[in-house]
Amino acid sequence: MLTQDQIDFFWQNGWLVAPDAVTPDQLNRLRADFASWVDESRLHADPWDTDTVDGRPRFDMASEHTAEHPMLRRVNDPIAVSAAYLEVMQDSAMVDGIADLIGPNVRFHHSKINSKLPGSSTAVKWHQDFAFTPHSNDNVVTALLMVDEVTPDNGPLEVQSGSHQGPIHSIWHDGVFTGAIDAAAEEQAKAKAVQAIGTAGSVCYMHTRLLHGSAPNRASAPRTLFISVYSADDAVPLSPNPMPTTFSGSMVRGVDSGRIRSIDYEVERPELPATTSFFDQQDRSS
Repeated sequence: MLTQDQIDFFWQNGWLVAPDAVTPDQLNRLRADFASWVDESRLHADPWDTDTVDGRPRFDMASEHTAEHPMLRRVNDPIAVSAAYLEVMQDSAMVDGIADLIGPNVRFHHSKINSKLPGSSTAVKWHQDFAFTPHSNDNVVTALLMVDEVTPDNGPLEVQSGSHQGPIHSIWHDGVFTGAIDAAAEEQAKAKAVQAIGTAGSVCYMHTRLLHGSAPNRASAPRTLFISVYSADDAVPLSPNPMPTTFSGSMVRGVDSGRIRSIDYEVERPELPATTSFFDQQDRSS
């Protein structure tokens, strides 16, 4: 899946966009399933489907959601209700790329869909994933599959290259778990931000310690990402899974080595979201 130059770019910068992470058939099936969920969301005014591992709703809409203008923004654990999403999580070129970066033994952690439909006000405040999902070591990579084309105008992921080699920033402020770094650190990150854009079917690989965020979608085209988190087999979770699934901990490449590798770091314990997603947690930092 990845060339040595791409692998080197990832470890130097903490992120990489690679094309053709799924087949055209896989992409079409992902799109069809998500479109059906958007249509279903027209029937709901509140988050729905609590048939999940921890009982939190699977589907969540932005505050401006209406039946006429649906704003489905989050699907928790889509692999539990979609054969198409499960297949891509387990068996696609996207996963081969993960193995190129942190393999040969690769374990799945969790997945979700984050979508910004046209006109969505949804923004993601700057943070590092590792503060939400600490492991014994940081060989943890998030794969953000672009179900739609991601452009400079439809709320793309923005990253600070190289920040995965820097400090782990606190996302607790005044005793409140906000899920976002403080304002000063965010302004510094935004000043160095690079947009991760690409064609539909591309994937952005992101190191767990990379600083990132995203702005609202001001374009007429949607921006939907299928987000799957993977770790090296010897990276063991140190906090409860924020989006548990029956597939958590399953091996997607290689074998279970039975080993644990630790690195030296400190981080505050994360707070599990009480509602559908971390969007509500980030709203506390406003």
